[in-house]
Formats: sequence, C-alpha cells, structure tokens
Amino acid sequence: MDSKSCTVEMFFLPFVGGGHQIPMVDMARLFASHGAKSTVIVTPTSALHFQNSILRDQNSGHPISIHALQLPDGAVSPESDMSATPFTDTTVLQEPLKLFLIEHKPDCIVFDMFHRWAAELFDELGIRRIIFNGSGCLPGCVAESLRKYEPHEKVGSDYEPFVVPGLPDRIELTRSQLPDFVKDKSGRLDKMAKDEEKSFGSVVNSFYDLEPAFADFSRKEMGKKAWLVGPTSLCNKNVTDKAERGKQADQSCLGWLDEKEPNSVLYISFGSKPSFAPGQFVEIAHALEASNHSFIWVVGKAFKDEENFLPGGFEERIKESKKGVIIKGWAPQLLILEHSAVGGFLTHCGWNSMLEGVCCGVPMITWPLSAEQFCNEKLVTDMLGIGVQVGSIEWMSFKSENKALVVREKVEVAVKRLMGGVDEVVEMRKRARELAEKAKKAVQVGGSSYMDADALIEELKSLKEK
Repeated sequence: MDSKSCTVEMFFLPFVGGGHQIPMVDMARLFASHGAKSTVIVTPTSALHFQNSILRDQNSGHPISIHALQLPDGAVSPESDMSATPFTDTTVLQEPLKLFLIEHKPDCIVFDMFHRWAAELFDELGIRRIIFNGSGCLPGCVAESLRKYEPHEKVGSDYEPFVVPGLPDRIELTRSQLPDFVKDKSGRLDKMAKDEEKSFGSVVNSFYDLEPAFADFSRKEMGKKAWLVGPTSLCNKNVTDKAERGKQADQSCLGWLDEKEPNSVLYISFGSKPSFAPGQFVEIAHALEASNHSFIWVVGKAFKDEENFLPGGFEERIKESKKGVIIKGWAPQLLILEHSAVGGFLTHCGWNSMLEGVCCGVPMITWPLSAEQFCNEKLVTDMLGIGVQVGSIEWMSFKSENKALVVREKVEVAVKRLMGGVDEVVEMRKRARELAEKAKKAVQVGGSSYMDADALIEELKSLKEK
C-alpha cells in the first residue's frame, strides 16, 4: 500500500459540556500532530468555540478538520454554553451522525461515554470504537471495585468510612461521597462496563507517572486496553491557544497578577457547572477575607445575576485593597495557573482542572463536589502529596439545597495552611514542580504518552493494512 492509503483516519465525537469537550478537542489535535487524519464531529454552535485553534493547526500542516453536524429542522442543539450536565440528552445528534458515517467510515471513532446511544450505533455500522470517559485510571479502578464488591452496602451510615477493596493503594470513601446512581443500583455502572468490554479500548487523558500503580492495575489486573496520551492540555503551546481554550476569556486579571509576588495568589475555580448549597459562597468569601491572602476567584456566570450570593460590600473591599479579583465569566485558566504569582489552586478536583494544576506545578486545596472528584482528591492529597483537603464530605447533585455547608473556619484553615509558606508546603511545592516536569516529558518525543499515542496509531495502521 502507498503511504497515503496507510494514513490512519480518526473521528472524535466529544460531549457537549466543556469539561469533556475541551480535552477531547485537545486530544484530536494531539493525534493530528502525530500524523493521524483527525476529524472533530460537533454541532455548528460547538464548532465556534475551537475553530480558531483548529485553523492554526491546519496552517501548521496538521491533518485536522471539523465536521459540523446538520441538525434536523426545528431541532434544539443540546449544548448549553459549555456547562451541560452528564445527563444532557444528545440523541438529536444520532441521525445526522449516522448519515455522515454511512458516507465516511474512519479507522476508528473516539467517543465520549456520555453519548449513551453511540456505542450501539457504531456497532451497527461496523465502526471500531474507542471510549473516552474524561477521567483517569484511578477512578475507573474504583468504579469497577464498587460495582464488583459493593463495599458501600456494608456500612451502617452514609458517613461511615469504608476501604475500596482490591486496589493497589488504600482509598477510603463514604456513601455520602458516592453518586446516587451507584447507591441506588441503577445499573449504570454495569452498562458502562459492558460498553467498554465491547470497545476496541479507551484513550485516557493521563500520563503514566501520575498514577503508575493504577495504570498497571487497569491494564494487567482488570485487562483493560488503554492508551494514556495526556496531559492533552499541553498541546496548547501559545498564549492565543491558551486564552481561547473553551471560549474567549478576559485576560485583564493577568495584569493584576503581574503586580503580585511569586506564589502569593490563590486561584479558585469550581469548574464550568458548580453545584453548591445556598450560602456556600458567602462562607468562602468570609474565609478569604479572614485569611488575608490575595486571590482570583472564578464564580462563573451561574451567580452573575443572583443577589446576595456574596457578602455585602465584599467586591468593593477587595477591589479597593487589591486583595482579590472576581471573574463572573470564562477564565483563562491555563494562563492563570502557569503565572509565577499563583501559589495555590482551590479546585473541585475535576479531572481536567486537577491535571492542569499538575502541569503547572501548583499545589491544591481540594473541594470535590460530584462525579469522580472524591477519588481524584485522594490521588492529589494522599498519593501524590501535593494538596490539602478542605473537608468536603457530600456528593453534590445539581439540586443541592439540603446539603451541608463547609463552614468558613474550615476554608480559612485550608487556605492559610497552603498559602502560609510552612515547611510542609515547601515540600509540597517541590513535589508539584517535579510532577509538572514529568507531565511535560510524557508528551515529548520518547515520553510515555507520546509512545502510547504512536502505539495506537500503529495498531490501527496494522489493522488497516490487513
């Protein structure tokens, strides 16, 4: 076969929410940089969020493109300003995607597991499918253990700790930290496991040195076929890519950071769709003022028009004292985290945010809210030793009116502990910097993630040549 016919063609079908869409678009760009012909399949609205970065890649000679699905007349596009929930219904994409795939059959399609209808469609069309679940190896190992052994069914209350059995490292959780679909035996974990069993494998936005024991356990003990190709965010190498990642962000906070001392600012963000009990932001605000440390706080658009979500006069006081910046929209997170003034990251432990903090060598205060975030917290604080816990104990649904608050005193203690410069934190910063170097080496030529990406392409190529 000639070289052109041996080119591997990969399609990527990201989910509509920012937390899953952004890393998969980065992943498509990564595989294109390895020579795979990559096509990102999205709605016309979603395409607007990243078309500029794709165009820059095309101008650099990378074989990547966007295919915008044409939705039926009158159909409502499922995305919601980068903040869709995992339960967002995307079946409106099924028929236009099917029509496209009938005419254009790739060597494989990488798809987000939240498109729950997609696996059946690809099997029907005979297209090799690879799963992307938006997290790392550790959460997958925990989910499989919960499914297999049900240790959460053997405790006396929602707050009694249990050890997740059969894993290479100790992970202790409570029922209160698990999602409802695990506790009520909805069968969702079983369906996810079956979908993965029938797939060609999974691509993981992680790198070997981040979670080596769980990467080995997943592959060798659980028999999963997985390629660790991250951190995918590192494909954004210039300021423009970083500023436009997800959406165009206001960069005015960077000038404010330029005036601050190294490691003196705490960056606070809880992801694109945080869910808190009423009054929680008031507690955080009081804690930040009491800590007397500088901060940038991304409150997002969810609270933009809500009265009294912050204490009276809070915004005016921090503006006058130059102690803090409030961002009520999309933040240039990568540019903020890599700034020398930023010395800590108060995060919800979403896999992307956690990984971006790792890549920038920033220690964290962990405040998990939902999804697999309580597992991610254990990785950051207990295994990697690059973070401190704020004390979050409850999985927050998207309706969390009755959930308990994390009181201001706990938040203040965590902030002072991380930002105070004590010996414990000096060692934490050193470990964080060392891990950041390992992350960068992983995606460089010869690194573990670089080799895994090449290995997947070569395997697809060998199947194509048969």
